[in-house]
Amino acid sequence: MEDFQIIALYFARSSAAIDETHKKYGRLCYSVADSVLHCKEDAEECINDAYMAAWNTIPPDRPDHLSAFLCKIVRNLALKKYGQSHAKKRNRDLEVSLTELAEVLSCDDDISDEVELKELGGHISLFLRSQPPQERDWFVRRYWMFDSIKNIARDWHCSQSKIKSALMRTRKKLSAYLKNN
Repeated sequence: MEDFQIIALYFARSSAAIDETHKKYGRLCYSVADSVLHCKEDAEECINDAYMAAWNTIPPDRPDHLSAFLCKIVRNLALKKYGQSHAKKRNRDLEVSLTELAEVLSCDDDISDEVELKELGGHISLFLRSQPPQERDWFVRRYWMFDSIKNIARDWHCSQSKIKSALMRTRKKLSAYLKNN
């Protein structure tokens, strides 16, 4: 079923919307949640919460890209759940990913201006579109989905050092790009 048809089901308040969403995007949503939580039960709970959030948001919202809309909800819920359940414990991949990216973005804890954050997100998105597909995929998997270097290297059939080097180069290019824009 096409996205516009699934969204129409949400607007019609049909429970089939959730079923169709799960059929089409359940595995993707699980992948996003599991990359943060590493716990099947918690990931499934996040997905169910995401479906409820989508149900409550559509309408009035009409997302242009349903997959991105759902992934964003799942990711935010997973990060929130991770923070709640791991206040003392740390996920090394998550911590390292955030630290690497924070260095590039010169993030302050004081950044709270939503407009500024959206503008930053727009610049990062434009930058990533200008990158080769392989490097873009590695960057998104590492810093958006918090995937491990090991998993990325396995899936792309290359060494972990190659992934690390490419990510470092991409972060440097992103830093230069953001300084110029």
